[in-house]
This record gives sequence, C-alpha cells and structure tokens, in this order.
Amino acid sequence: MNTFRQKMSMAFLAVACVTSVAQAQEFKMGVVNTERIFREAATARQAQAKLEQEFSRREKQLVETGNSLKLASEKFEREAPTLAESQRTARQKQLIEQDREFQRKRREFDEDLNARKNEERQILVERAERAVKQVAESEKYDVIFQEAVYINPKHDITEKVIKALNASAAK
Repeated sequence: MNTFRQKMSMAFLAVACVTSVAQAQEFKMGVVNTERIFREAATARQAQAKLEQEFSRREKQLVETGNSLKLASEKFEREAPTLAESQRTARQKQLIEQDREFQRKRREFDEDLNARKNEERQILVERAERAVKQVAESEKYDVIFQEAVYINPKHDITEKVIKALNASAAK
C-alpha cells in the first residue's frame, strides 16, 4: 500500500511538472507496459523456450515420479487390509520416505526454475531499459513512465519498445 501511495505521489508530482513545463514548451511523454513487453517481445519468448528446454527433462521425471508414487499409494490402500501389521507398517514408512524425497526434489526444482526465471527476466529488463532509452532518445521524449492506471493510447510506446527490442535481438 505504501508503494502505491509513493507511486501516486510521484505521478501527481510528475503531472504537475508536466503541466508547468507543457505551458512553457512542447512536452513529449510516453508510457510503457512492461508486462506486455515480457509477454510479446521475441527475447522474452526465446527466454521462455530456453527455460522450457532446460527444465523439461527434470519436470517430466518429477511428473513420472509423482504418478508412480500415486499408483503405489493407491495400491497400498487397496492391499493394506490384507497385509500383516509389520508389512503394512514397513510399506507405509517406505511410501512416506518416497513422498518426502519427491517433495524435496519438487522444492529443488521449483527453486532452480524460479532462480533461472529471475536471471532471464533480469536480462530482459536490462535489454528493455536500453530499448526504452533508445526510443526515448531517438524520438525526443522528455519522460517515459513505466506502468499507469490509465494510458491514453497516443502515449503508449510499448509497441515501439518491443520493435526496438526485437531489432536489437536480431543483431
């Protein structure tokens, strides 16, 4: 909530500055939608494909392990009434241990995937910032805002930034 208030205060301050500057001279502002950049830019799609390729084998193994564990658990549930107490206890302990191992592997996978997503996202953020700066300088923008509650389409430069980002990735 505090961050929202800070952003709103900064936005009001910016609007006040824009109004006073606009009266003195021509003022050019733009807004970018970063989530759209993360969805639509070629580099974002390439990063997603790279992550999928990098983690698909581990994810497939986890799904197979999970399915196998589920089948083993269901089999145990069916057979438990006919097993001797010692066999039932031993199989139950075995299933619990297998489940713990599965949960540990799942957590490691999730942590590794999140770390790599953050790395790729940071690379994309840096490239996007360079593209925004390139568009701002080449088209003589005075200020570029990132995100807004409402954006008049005439001020939305997201498409230009995506094109610049895609062009720089193609080099």
